[in-house]
Amino acid sequence: MVVKTELCAFSEYRIYPGHGQRFIRRDGQPVNLSTSKCKGLLNDRKKPAKLMWTQAWRRLHKKGKDEGVIRKKARRIVKVARAIVGASLDDIQKKRAAAAKAQKVSSAEAAALKEVKDRQKTAKAPVTKSPHGHMASVPKHQKSATFNARGGSKR
Repeated sequence: MVVKTELCAFSEYRIYPGHGQRFIRRDGQPVNLSTSKCKGLLNDRKKPAKLMWTQAWRRLHKKGKDEGVIRKKARRIVKVARAIVGASLDDIQKKRAAAAKAQKVSSAEAAALKEVKDRQKTAKAPVTKSPHGHMASVPKHQKSATFNARGGSKR
């Protein structure tokens, strides 16, 4: 047995027999409404597309219907080298190769410099210690007698 259902003009939900209200507009068009909530909002001239719970909003914001829809794959960007006015393609490729070679050389030099610095740090004389085992006696900064306990100056 097939049950004849109608759609709410506001929310687009199904209205089963014995439910909902039929409202006749001034122009004579019958409007089926599922609930008093829908009727009140329609009378207040609210737009269904601005209310998240309506089907109009869901359709507008592409909610649901995710099955069967496959996203388009993004195309890979292929870089192509082209000649520029005043420089042929061969010249450009030679300059790029030279720049890459210089980059490798500079990184090798930087690594060598770092290694030399590390060696120099380890070769430095160790800090002298006092006979008690801690660092050489360096007096800690002590407050002079011109300041009182709260940090202000003496009167």
